[in-house]
Amino acid sequence: MTGHRALTAGIWLAALVASLGVWLGAGSRYANDFHLPRSDSQRARDLLQAGFPTQSTDQNQIVFRTRHGTLLDSEARRQVNALMRRVERLPGVTVLGTPYAARPAALSRDRTIGYSTFVLGRPASRALHHVETAARAARTPNLEVELGGPSIEQAQQTAIGSSMVVGLCAAVVVLLLSFGSLLAMGLPLVTALAGLGTGIGLVALVSRAVVTPTFSEELALMIGLGVGVDYALFVVTRYREAYRANGHDVRDAVGVSLDTSGRAVIFAGLTVVVSLLGMCALRISFLYGLALTSSLAVLLVLAASVTLLPALIGSAGHRIGRVGPLARRLARPDRTGAWERWIRAIQRRPWWAAGIAAAILLVLASPIIGLRLGNTDAGNDPRSSTTRRAYDLLAQGFGPGFNGPLLVAAQLPRRRDDTVLVQIAAALRSRSDVAAVSRPRVSPSGTVGVLTVVPASSPQSARTSALISTLRRTIIPPLARSTGAAVYVGGFTAVQIDFAHVIASKLWLFVFAVTLVSAVFLLVVFRSLLIPLQAALMNLLSIGASLGIVVAVFQWGWFGGALGIPAGPIQPFLPVMVFAIVFGLSMDYEIFLVSRIHEAWVHGATSSEAVRLGLIRSARVVTAAAAVMVAVFASFMLAGDQTIKPFGLGLASAVLLDAVVVRCLFLPALFEILGRATWWFPSMLDRRLPKLAIEPPDEVLPRPPKRPVAGAV
Repeated sequence: MTGHRALTAGIWLAALVASLGVWLGAGSRYANDFHLPRSDSQRARDLLQAGFPTQSTDQNQIVFRTRHGTLLDSEARRQVNALMRRVERLPGVTVLGTPYAARPAALSRDRTIGYSTFVLGRPASRALHHVETAARAARTPNLEVELGGPSIEQAQQTAIGSSMVVGLCAAVVVLLLSFGSLLAMGLPLVTALAGLGTGIGLVALVSRAVVTPTFSEELALMIGLGVGVDYALFVVTRYREAYRANGHDVRDAVGVSLDTSGRAVIFAGLTVVVSLLGMCALRISFLYGLALTSSLAVLLVLAASVTLLPALIGSAGHRIGRVGPLARRLARPDRTGAWERWIRAIQRRPWWAAGIAAAILLVLASPIIGLRLGNTDAGNDPRSSTTRRAYDLLAQGFGPGFNGPLLVAAQLPRRRDDTVLVQIAAALRSRSDVAAVSRPRVSPSGTVGVLTVVPASSPQSARTSALISTLRRTIIPPLARSTGAAVYVGGFTAVQIDFAHVIASKLWLFVFAVTLVSAVFLLVVFRSLLIPLQAALMNLLSIGASLGIVVAVFQWGWFGGALGIPAGPIQPFLPVMVFAIVFGLSMDYEIFLVSRIHEAWVHGATSSEAVRLGLIRSARVVTAAAAVMVAVFASFMLAGDQTIKPFGLGLASAVLLDAVVVRCLFLPALFEILGRATWWFPSMLDRRLPKLAIEPPDEVLPRPPKRPVAGAV
């Protein structure tokens, strides 16, 4: 790339401009579609769509509250009716009921809170914008107007701009301390941002072709920024080492950096992509868009790291290769000696070190035993959001379960025979976990009936999940058999619970598939049977520990008050996404560290010397890379979206644990315990398996001495 610097930079600039043009011109089309074939809630949805076309669409609410008087006062009634007439005239909006026309009236007992129900056609974004505009215009000092419901919830944009700025600033500080040079510090950031900017347009195009969740773009930016800066950091660091070792020859130093760290970056990035695409094996349409957008972000920052970055280095190679006063101060020999002393202390007592590391990870992972998957409701939204205010008003006026009603749908055995629904309603009205049951409604065709059940608990409560389970296992089956009707429990809350069950049932398959593919890759690269097992074990421990921290904070509510995080269940897709991302990132550090250890081993060092030499060479840059990732991921906890916050905490804690506890404590202790057995590999497999080399050929780097001098790098 150094021979075609201008051409390479020009191609990336053109791709960046074209991508941003696509993003601004064509736009995106994000939607949360929880399509679950053969699930009870999906059967209910299909049945309602056939019998009640508007009923099967997600219902939203316009919520009203008077601060003085009641909604029956003439002025309040006039304002509410004026707003509803305006909304009814909006294209793509169907009003199902108003506070005064509904039977019974959609008003609270004290008549201060009421609601109107509406549904949106497709596409819903423009119609929803008009509804929001009308609602804002209708607010007065005495009349509060808020919007709630699934469509409103999904349309709320995640405020990540300030989070990205905080993450970038933290990355700037870490890179400046690592390189001691403003120019060297800027290259990883420019490279990562160029890759992400180019990926924005492709992510938008993916959202128009594949069902893509609303938070996919934010998640892709978070992952791409973290790995992009990391990959560029490794390449620039290796370039500076080679620049000083090869007589300040820029072209040769760039070649060495690409032939060493460049190879490791490619293998590591492809491992992350494979882990992310592994989510498609679950065959859940909701995850396809997440996997594709995140993979695109990683692929583009990876491509920028091995094409654009070498071109930029070639243009300013001498200035990047020179070590300034700050860098010389930060790279004092005593700092290398500190790593030397640390590793020697571990190697003197490897069993103690391994035991302490394992104990830390197991204790942190213990909360995962109580993991409860489920969808958090609008009660966890920021208090400043309209969905949270609408949720609180409806819960105050009609009970917490009103925000997540269940729809019991039945295929009637005979036209207009709603006997089974009447019997189900009678059985539920006496239960303490049910707040209200509507009268059965029959479709115009007379073949489909529906019953609305309002739980006594909130949508995210475990009591609501238990009620749905009781309906499906105890109450409905005997009545359905006796009447010959096909009865299903649906509604948005039931869909979320079914989605959590499907994810939980397939999670083991996903974990096994990704772990197996990564283990085979390490087996081929490092020609060792034990390294893949070690990597799988340590990665699973660090991921389990990070998920344990997420459960303790977001589900159990530990430190939730200080962090502004309400307690609730864990989003069903979060363990899958965290596993895919963290497993890939853990493999990054595994490859970078073990490749340096393996490089020393194949060049004649003993097992202990190879571990010590490999970690001294790479520990500082790996910890710096981890610090960048932790800063970027942790900054996303500042976002207002409760979907992004758990990802920020889970990814930041996983990277921190993996870099500090696993790579700097557990791994050297385990390698010391295993000794030469670490590198044992059957000769029969060695002959049959293909050869993939991460380390450079012998002529690229000089061999280390047979017995390295203590402290030498």
